[in-house]
Amino acid sequence: MSTELPQRIHSRKSDARIVIVAARYNEKYTEALLQNCLEELAEAAPYAGVEVVRVPGAFEVPVMVKQAILKPVSGDTPTVVVAFGVILRGSTAHADLIGSAITNQLMSIACDTMVPVVHEVLLLNDEQQAFARCVASSLNRGREAARAAISMMELLEEQKIQRRMQDRKNKINPTGSLV
Repeated sequence: MSTELPQRIHSRKSDARIVIVAARYNEKYTEALLQNCLEELAEAAPYAGVEVVRVPGAFEVPVMVKQAILKPVSGDTPTVVVAFGVILRGSTAHADLIGSAITNQLMSIACDTMVPVVHEVLLLNDEQQAFARCVASSLNRGREAARAAISMMELLEEQKIQRRMQDRKNKINPTGSLV
């Protein structure tokens, strides 16, 4: 387990759109994840548009992530989606099954749509772990999710610029003039 947050990256990108899908279940922790993420985004990506969608529980997160990408409310496909939920293990395998299903679906959605999905649906052993990752500042997965989202936005922008430059190079004929 990582014991520190990744470095903060600042973004001035004004057309970035971030959708955060957060479960309500285990609200004490999911609300802390959401608030920490929003604070980090406000500081590090102040020009990005942010939309928050709440769902009943972690199991419903993938459905809304997919909907946010394929049928966005604003009409614009999000640049990145952040998924939040907290699953606490009990005495049965139910939590592990739910955690696995969510992980598989979020990865599938990201790969199928080519929209990055930051996966912070946390499968934790107990409330002590939940507090450490959701509320405390040193391991805070809400801040970490925001930083990962910004990092992916910047990477996508770099790739877009590189593609444009390559397209321009491809349009230049051997004499050096534009075609």
